Amino acid sequence: MTHTDAAGEQDRAQDQDQDQDRRARLVDAAVDHVTEHGIADLSLRRLGAAIGVSHRMLIHYFGSKEQLLAEIVRTSERRQRALLSRLHEESGLAPTEVARLLWRQLTDPRLAGQERLFFEICGYALRGRPEAVRVLDGLVSDWLEPLAAAETAAGADPASARARARLGLATVRGLLLDLLATGDRAGVDAAMEEFLRLYYGPDR
Repeated sequence: MTHTDAAGEQDRAQDQDQDQDRRARLVDAAVDHVTEHGIADLSLRRLGAAIGVSHRMLIHYFGSKEQLLAEIVRTSERRQRALLSRLHEESGLAPTEVARLLWRQLTDPRLAGQERLFFEICGYALRGRPEAVRVLDGLVSDWLEPLAAAETAAGADPASARARARLGLATVRGLLLDLLATGDRAGVDAAMEEFLRLYYGPDR
């Protein structure tokens, strides 16, 4: 390989890194916008104007509105896992209190559009829509490790920690769907409290 070839490859690698960084920044900005404003009447043109880029730039980086929405969901999920990790590591709270704090975050009325988007994209993915299928990658598995680690730290034996993590994840998502479908905040909150009592017992 000549010096010119090596320099060209280095330039291409730098361009690729810059593209990935730009794409990640655009996704973060899109998540922030959706979190604050919801997804009603969302179009690439309107979203681009809100975050300071053209809709053509969004198409360049994401291909379609549906692919961008899938990336918004995946990024939102990563943020939620990071929040859970911070609560466990920094708060010093009992597991039930950590769960309540995360639940209040997830059910904040300002995030209803974000949760609705989550289930909408999952529906697209389960129907085999190629632009959304990637969202299924890690939908469960990415959560199991941090949730199981928290269960083990709280005293669960390693053999049951993963099963308990999966049960907790399924219950939270089911209750979030219940809340979106019924709007019964008091009923869903009561169900969560009953689940926490059964899940953790009276002393945790």
